[in-house]
Amino acid sequence: MKLIVGLGNPGPKYAGHRHNIGFMALDEIARDHGFGPWKSKHNGVVSEGRFGADRAVLLKPETFMNNSGQSVQAAMRFYKLTPEDVIVLHDEIDLAPGKVKYKMGGGHAGHNGLRSIHQHIGPDYGRVRLGVGHPGHKDRVPGYVLHDFSRADQDWLDDVLRGCADGAPHLAAGDSAKFMNAVGMRVSPQRPSSGTKAPNKTSAKTTTKSSNEAPKPVPEATPDTRNAMQKLMDKFK
Repeated sequence: MKLIVGLGNPGPKYAGHRHNIGFMALDEIARDHGFGPWKSKHNGVVSEGRFGADRAVLLKPETFMNNSGQSVQAAMRFYKLTPEDVIVLHDEIDLAPGKVKYKMGGGHAGHNGLRSIHQHIGPDYGRVRLGVGHPGHKDRVPGYVLHDFSRADQDWLDDVLRGCADGAPHLAAGDSAKFMNAVGMRVSPQRPSSGTKAPNKTSAKTTTKSSNEAPKPVPEATPDTRNAMQKLMDKFK
């Protein structure tokens, strides 16, 4: 069983913020895989379901970002889970928009939601880092993440959220490589090959020239009718 946590802030005021991409991903997963209705539990809201034989609980903490660890710890205790059973989806300003990375353990890199989780359960949990880009200066970060995604972001955002939903069964099964592959198929789909090579430029030119111009006739050699004496005399002229 996995506890899959999405980070964000509760309430309609924050719903479209970059900081809430973790909430958005969980909503997509729950909808795509037919999970149960959201219920208020563990200082947050949870939705339970299965990916085949793998049971999972989706958790959106409602303690606000800075206290996310309280909700995660409460859910872990209730379901008798260890940090290794927890996967957190969160916004990542150090990744370009549309980039997704998975990692196990490590630091919180100043993310207040992760900082709180570290304080309550330690660092040994999985993270899905959902890139939202950087505003360019650290002083602009709070206003940037606490602001709605722009219209220009909608295409890549939709791909990322759908990719997370596609890969969620692999995430629950502990196969991060297959999860990342599923996300990649949405974010950077492979374009089908036509199966034909481009024509060689040199041969194309040759073909065009030969098709447009008639071949020039090769002149016939004139027979030499001189006798031996005439040839010798012509040689010394």
